[in-house]
Amino acid sequence: MDYAQVYAQAKADPDTFWMRAAEAIDWMTPPTKALFDDNAPLYEWFSDGTLNACWNAVDRHVEAGHGERIAIIHDSPMSHSKHEITYGELRDRVASLAGALRAKGVEKGDRVIIYMPMVPEALEAMLACSRLGAIHSVVFGGFAAHELAVRIDDCEPKCIIAASCGLEPGRTVHYKPLVDGAIEQARHKPDFCVIFQREQEVAHLEAGRDHDWHAFQYGVAPAECVPVAGNHPHYILYTSGTTGQPKGVIRATGGHLVALNWTMRNLYDMNPGEVFWTASDVGWVVGHSYICYAPLTFGCTTVVFEGKPVGTPDAGTFWRVVEDHKVKCLFTAPTAFRAIKREDPTGALVADYDISSLDTLFLAGERADPDTIQWAQATLNVPVIDHWWQTETGWAIAGNPIGIEKLPVKIGSPSVPMPGYDVQILDEGGHPLPDGELGAIAVKLPLPPGTLPNLWKAEARFRKSYLDHFPGYYETGDAGYKDADGYLYIMARTDDVINVAGHRLSTGGMEEVLASHPDVAECAVIGVADPLKGQLPMGFLCLNAGTQKSAEDVAADCVAMVRDQIGPVAAFKLATVVQRLPKTRSGKILRATMVKIADGEDFKMPATIDDPAILDEIAEAAKALGYPR
Repeated sequence: MDYAQVYAQAKADPDTFWMRAAEAIDWMTPPTKALFDDNAPLYEWFSDGTLNACWNAVDRHVEAGHGERIAIIHDSPMSHSKHEITYGELRDRVASLAGALRAKGVEKGDRVIIYMPMVPEALEAMLACSRLGAIHSVVFGGFAAHELAVRIDDCEPKCIIAASCGLEPGRTVHYKPLVDGAIEQARHKPDFCVIFQREQEVAHLEAGRDHDWHAFQYGVAPAECVPVAGNHPHYILYTSGTTGQPKGVIRATGGHLVALNWTMRNLYDMNPGEVFWTASDVGWVVGHSYICYAPLTFGCTTVVFEGKPVGTPDAGTFWRVVEDHKVKCLFTAPTAFRAIKREDPTGALVADYDISSLDTLFLAGERADPDTIQWAQATLNVPVIDHWWQTETGWAIAGNPIGIEKLPVKIGSPSVPMPGYDVQILDEGGHPLPDGELGAIAVKLPLPPGTLPNLWKAEARFRKSYLDHFPGYYETGDAGYKDADGYLYIMARTDDVINVAGHRLSTGGMEEVLASHPDVAECAVIGVADPLKGQLPMGFLCLNAGTQKSAEDVAADCVAMVRDQIGPVAAFKLATVVQRLPKTRSGKILRATMVKIADGEDFKMPATIDDPAILDEIAEAAKALGYPR
């Protein structure tokens, strides 16, 4: 069957489609149907089935005779180490950890916060919670104590599992003092903590509360897999909220595993036993879905990488990992490739490695600008596939399903909606717009399995954030359009569509033009307040290493290019060169914070910011352009 047939089938009869997909995972009690819509617009999938996520990700492969297959490869340029764990070893390690947690009182439905760097033990902690039916909430390692405290108070964990430290280029991040500070600030106090002591730093353990990872497992019986209902919350993952209070996205166990397992073959074209590398972090949704649960449930080998695309030691690290571990599919964020391209503009370092195992590169997490995609295609000589999804959805809303049919790639588009997603472009009144017109992107309810059924203890907020604005739809918060072939173009967050003298313009469209300049490594365009035109676009440019032109000349070129390619209507006159752009640790550019700085408004320091000092440079650059007015 081709893509159009598969998509039509899922749309016409979602129950049959997803029940068939559900046969590919193990159930203790099979569900009687896929969709439960009695409480619409709150939908559930596979609610009356029972299963266990850890069994599906680990034990069933061992039971099927694949215990010697490599489950996890840990590759850490930060600690100069590589390590492999088989499925058989993983089962034993996870069962032991789960047994120790159970002995300390962790049961089905209890919450456990995991605060770990990119080490295999992070996945083992997730899987041990899943084994018991406990609900894990992974918080990105190194988050500030206050942000960790907010999450402790929201999900009220029985236990916190943390490492003594994380490793960043040039520094050790002391995790344990952050955990101690967070517990001190939080109203809720966990019953106990488990600390994985890394050899780079041994942390102080609080007597009676803190337990050593290895010692507390000694002499404890391993735990078996506990059945949970299909609609049992598998995890809580906090995503930033506009109020400053994070939103706890929940993921139901049954739909999560069914959807992820389906994508490994149909979207990523993987087979069991092949090597899948998601260069991200377990603290983000991508890490939950495609470092941990999807590759393991499908029986692949997953790479856990503790390093950076550049600086550990150089811009050839990714190619070294591909060669060393025979990676078939690499999935990362466009920002990683922009960093590599900036350090190695001609891609010369690729020639030092044998990357012949690599079949495809998938990009997600932010808009993949055409220039980055073209550079990656030319450098790697493999298909480069942009796909689009969100923390809330847990897997791709739109992509190129190469396991079903390799569709033509249209650069600038994440291709077409995945089966189960009925994507519409709406105007402010909720009416569908014709092809080619920019509008709000919404998905007709119900969303497919694996997407968020609700927010943790915040149903009213869930409805207000996602369902109320366009009744009958899930509001993505993104703006874009569809072309005549049904391909989607994600142009900006809804907030990033700016109004210049009555013309609605996409900052993403302008960024595409700026990124095509040969000397521009990456860029961001924001809308700043203007008394005459309402808003004006302002562009921030980072230049490639070794650029010969002056910053002023590149900025002038860019102004001329936008005028030429988008037109005078864009009123693009404000452009400046900066050394770096402010980003989250996952690589998203903090455009909303940049807008507040340029407009002279107060702002809350984003919890996920990579380096707060960069904001001072943005403020100086905006001031040089005459902002705030």
